Amino acid sequence: QVQLVESGGGLVQAGGSLRLSCAASGRTFSSSYVMGWFRQAPGKEREFVTRVSWSGGSPYYADSVKGRFTISRDNAKNTVYLQMRNLKLEDTAVYYCAADPSPTRLEVGRSHYWGQGTQVTVSS
Repeated sequence: QVQLVESGGGLVQAGGSLRLSCAASGRTFSSSYVMGWFRQAPGKEREFVTRVSWSGGSPYYADSVKGRFTISRDNAKNTVYLQMRNLKLEDTAVYYCAADPSPTRLEVGRSHYWGQGTQVTVSS
């Protein structure tokens, strides 16, 4: 089993910054897994935000966050981070961490492993 635990969400004003963390654990977790972030706003479907390969290279971002969000990972800590800058009202959502051996499966929202989510609220 694999457990993913997100933290770092909260309330921030538009234009501000937040950093989310996702700690992975479990006997079957491998640092070779692709890890990423999704989000779900009220009344909307969950959407892909970003993902990163096991090496921390080749990050891929949704157009809506490109240039504002940065994903990184620390394999020694089995943790992935999401640095969010210049936050906008439309970034308000529950943010979910995901992990999977396959980048394709992760990107289409079919990851084997998901966290419970952390709320990010951006106010005007």
